[in-house]
Amino acid sequence: MTAVMTKPMMTSMPFETSATAVQETKIEVRDLNLFYGEKQALFGVDLEIKEKEVTALIGPSGCGKSTFLRTLNRMNDLIDGVKITGDIVIDGENIYNSQDVIKLRTKVGMVFQKPNLFPMSIYDNVAYGPRMQGIKNKKVLDQLVEESLRGAAIWDEVKDRLKTSALGLSGGQQQRVCIARAIAMKPEVILMDEPTSALDPISTLKVEELITQMKDEYTIVIVTHNMQQAARISDKTAFFLNGEVVEYDQTNVIFSTPSDSRTEDYVTGRFG
Repeated sequence: MTAVMTKPMMTSMPFETSATAVQETKIEVRDLNLFYGEKQALFGVDLEIKEKEVTALIGPSGCGKSTFLRTLNRMNDLIDGVKITGDIVIDGENIYNSQDVIKLRTKVGMVFQKPNLFPMSIYDNVAYGPRMQGIKNKKVLDQLVEESLRGAAIWDEVKDRLKTSALGLSGGQQQRVCIARAIAMKPEVILMDEPTSALDPISTLKVEELITQMKDEYTIVIVTHNMQQAARISDKTAFFLNGEVVEYDQTNVIFSTPSDSRTEDYVTGRFG
């Protein structure tokens, strides 16, 4: 089985998008197959993800979208029995040919479904990664922490309590600190695996607004079960089904005039 690809149509978007200039390709995925032991989970995935855009991955539970997301920073390496074939090229380098996984995960950050802060202060959570990279200078760390918290649109809410436990924050605030912690590593790509699924509607809106702002600086790939969310925040959308990419196009095309009947059935709620 192979992925069905469609050429992105250059149509105007009804929601906020990146600059109209042609974006460079940041991530190119070619004929990607993934196996958990004998069971195949991804089949011939081909995707070209542009720089400084938001790409949404949608599809029913178990369709392979989160599995695919984790291939982009080799998180699946941590699972026994995983075998991957095909190519994932980021900035011209095949990431599965590289031995430096730490460098990859610095360049390609990740935000998980539920906030996963460490049981330490807000400051120490954000400074954790830079410290592990050897940054010890307090002035440098102070600036990095502030820049990262500002970048995650939460500085004003926490600036007077940086030394208090991050676990005392609300769920939405914790998730934005997780985003700040990812930003502090100076990544170029940020992967998000259903980052708002555990949040209330107001916190969800804040994170969505943050994502639309962040694409000025980062390439963002987000898995979401919420199709309205995908329509609101993404530039392109890939529809996954049974481990394949059924369709990949501009988000407004996917939701208004998809070329595959399975995509139409999913986005109109006939299944999933």
